[in-house]
Amino acid sequence: MAELGDAPDTDVQSGEMTPQKYIESRLGQYQEWYDAKAARMKAMHLRMRTVSVVGGALVPVFVNLDLGFARVTATVLSVVVVAAVSLESVYRFREQWKNYRSTEQLLGHERIYFETRVGPYHGLSKREAFSLLVARVEKAIAGENSATLNVMTLGGQVSADVQQHGVVPSPRRSPEAVA
Repeated sequence: MAELGDAPDTDVQSGEMTPQKYIESRLGQYQEWYDAKAARMKAMHLRMRTVSVVGGALVPVFVNLDLGFARVTATVLSVVVVAAVSLESVYRFREQWKNYRSTEQLLGHERIYFETRVGPYHGLSKREAFSLLVARVEKAIAGENSATLNVMTLGGQVSADVQQHGVVPSPRRSPEAVA
């Protein structure tokens, strides 16, 4: 799970920020950080799923065995499966993995677009291109932060609302969409 304050430290001294400094100190660090977090969340998701599937498959086998330890083993396995499924629903490792990986990929694309001056950076001066890079990278980082908070807080509430009421709340519509 993402801990408060576990984002990469930036080691930028006060003064003029050059594109190279920004790419190395902010963009590069965040790419590495998101890559590591995505790998960790994927591993946790796969572990939880593996425990759930294998444990769930073994419970009926132990229930049907006529051995003294089988009943206790089936009970313990059932508890482990419930715990794994419950923890996955609380920590949402899969959703976190997807958020981190997509943000890491987006940052990588922005870096390449900027360095090769293609896409949104085509035809811009160095200063304009750098300003656009910073704005887009910071927006991506803020977007991921928001998505993670949504997954960890609102995602659980929406799931509870759907289970309780059987409906998904309708999305807000802009005034232009209504007209």
